[in-house]
Amino acid sequence: KCMADAVATQTIQDGGRKAIFRFSNVSDGSGESAVTKIDVSALRTDPVTGKACTKVTIEKITYVTIGMSVKILFDASTDVLAWQLNADWADQLDFSEFNGIPNNAGSGVNGDIKFTTVGHSNTDVYNVIMTVIKHYG
Repeated sequence: KCMADAVATQTIQDGGRKAIFRFSNVSDGSGESAVTKIDVSALRTDPVTGKACTKVTIEKITYVTIGMSVKILFDASTDVLAWQLNADWADQLDFSEFNGIPNNAGSGVNGDIKFTTVGHSNTDVYNVIMTVIKHYG
């Protein structure tokens, strides 16, 4: 019987400038591979101009990982590693001093953010809260 990791995404805030998300995974050992976590086309439009969100900059990450690490990827023809969260670790990363980690993906970039789990096994867990700055086309 094929199972799947128990994953959840919660949108805490989707404002004009920033969006905040909570992501969780309780693994059954199957893991995640380049799973879209932030679909920028689904975010609210600019309240002033009505333009669609085209990409996000990662401003803050608060996380805990138990047993596995998590690669945060900028989606493109060839995904670009934005950051990797260490296994068996908890931390608060604040990149706001320099306006965050901008999406530097090249060909085929669509602005989305994906997660890939590394070294996952049954009952491993991650919890991630991510604050992003929204950019409009």
